[in-house]
Amino acid sequence: VQLQASGGGLVQTGGSLRLSCGASGNTFNIYSMGWFRQTPGKEREFVAAIHWTTSTSFYGDSVKGRFVISRGDASNPVYLSMNNLKPEDTAVYFCAARYGGRGELSDVQTYRYWGQGTQVTVSS
Repeated sequence: VQLQASGGGLVQTGGSLRLSCGASGNTFNIYSMGWFRQTPGKEREFVAAIHWTTSTSFYGDSVKGRFVISRGDASNPVYLSMNNLKPEDTAVYFCAARYGGRGELSDVQTYRYWGQGTQVTVSS
């Protein structure tokens, strides 16, 4: 599967953005999809993930209550709605997919397929 994140941009503190993850190829056997973010010099951070069969969602502590991950259709299988954005949310956001069930959904190492990221900048 090929993935491409989009929807990033510049927003003021307290604003909202909705990120989309476009996909092509086989999305039928996905186990989960996730969103991660990264800032220069730091490791990629877990943001949110969704279990494909049950649609159970999981969130990083820093975004709980503000971000919502949701499923879409085959061409845009996952979205990330971000509300009440803060300057510390500024990062490049990546969507990812995995087909296996081993490991935590928040573990970046368990995701094999990654899209190019989209920049989110939150001004103070």
